[in-house]
Amino acid sequence: MTLIQILVLAALQGLTEFLPISSSAHLILVPKLSGWPDQGLAFDVAVHIGTLTAVVWYFRKEVMSMTRDWFASASKRERVGESNLAWAVLWGTVPVGLAGLLLQDLVESELRSPIVIAAATIMFGLLLWISDVWGKRVRNEHTLHWKDVIVIGMAQAIALIPGTSRSGITMTAGLMMGLTREAAARFSFLLSIPVIVLAGGLKVVDLINAPEPVQWSALLAGVAVSAITAYFCIHYFLKLLERMGMLPFVIYRLVLGVALLWMFW
Repeated sequence: MTLIQILVLAALQGLTEFLPISSSAHLILVPKLSGWPDQGLAFDVAVHIGTLTAVVWYFRKEVMSMTRDWFASASKRERVGESNLAWAVLWGTVPVGLAGLLLQDLVESELRSPIVIAAATIMFGLLLWISDVWGKRVRNEHTLHWKDVIVIGMAQAIALIPGTSRSGITMTAGLMMGLTREAAARFSFLLSIPVIVLAGGLKVVDLINAPEPVQWSALLAGVAVSAITAYFCIHYFLKLLERMGMLPFVIYRLVLGVALLWMFW
């Protein structure tokens, strides 16, 4: 990989992992449109480690208190502090974990085409706009109950379809359930932690079985760039979200989806 490829793809992963515009779609499309060779499993693992580092560090206080209170809750069999949020993150991850195990081959072989990405980009972009306009936006992430977790967790499983956007579909579901924009985003980001761990773990297993040599300098650069861009993306997205809403991302998705249909139909 060239330095330009490393910087562009790592920054792209860092930005799109948490914005509601689909990281998988962009990482599939950019090499296709630019004529670059596939970046390979090792680089995918590296940029996932980068984004995981960013979200864990940004929410380090919440993660520590959730972890501590979850263990206390499991031991006492009652709600303790932030344990409700920790349980919500864990149970909300189950649907995507099961769907990933069952449908991984289908997703990798049949659903990575530009037309599928275009359709998902447009359809779920419109759904994001509808939920942003019509959602009540009165609750925070600490008020989640089991119905909310089921809906958001099932929505997250749909994000296996390239172009859907994991962050976008979970924010959409959160808004539909009455969460504020910031609460929907914060829960989506916390929910990403076990998902990135699971996705990265699967890629590590594949990487162990792959014969390609490892370019350590490229991987380290990928980790650093994706971590830095992801951290600042989370920070400024949460600061600006209530002011700007979801409309800019909806417009971007519609323009991207239409452009893809025009190029590949």
